[in-house]
Amino acid sequence: MPTEEHYGFILISDVKWWEKLCQRAKSGKKVHAFVRRNHVGPLYTEKLLFYIKRPLMQIRGVADFLERVTGEAPELWKMYGEETCLDSFESYARLLGGREKATFIRFTNFRELEPPVSMDVLKKVLNVQKIPRGGRYVSREALNQLIT
Repeated sequence: MPTEEHYGFILISDVKWWEKLCQRAKSGKKVHAFVRRNHVGPLYTEKLLFYIKRPLMQIRGVADFLERVTGEAPELWKMYGEETCLDSFESYARLLGGREKATFIRFTNFRELEPPVSMDVLKKVLNVQKIPRGGRYVSREALNQLIT
């Protein structure tokens, strides 16, 4: 069960994956999955924020968190691979870089933020200089300051 302090979670993405997610969402797909190496990512949260790293350095989207599923990489691909932006098991295997475990962060109600949230705003609201590589939980209050 998410707490007020774990209301949202910031996922870090590169521009290429972000663009694929936006295309996938526009094609009418409702449930999406973000793939991570090993067992990482939020356990309990309500919202996901998508931070796109250099050169953009902005939060560009938000979605409703469904679940984090961890396990053996081939099994997860069989169950949830069609929810990802990856076009094949081979692409998935390259992303994992030989790791046997993976995490699928499943979400719905994805939408792009207009305007995006700049790094300057993130620094002020979260009192950070950069977003940790593994992501970061944010409180309900901070999330509301960022996206409203």
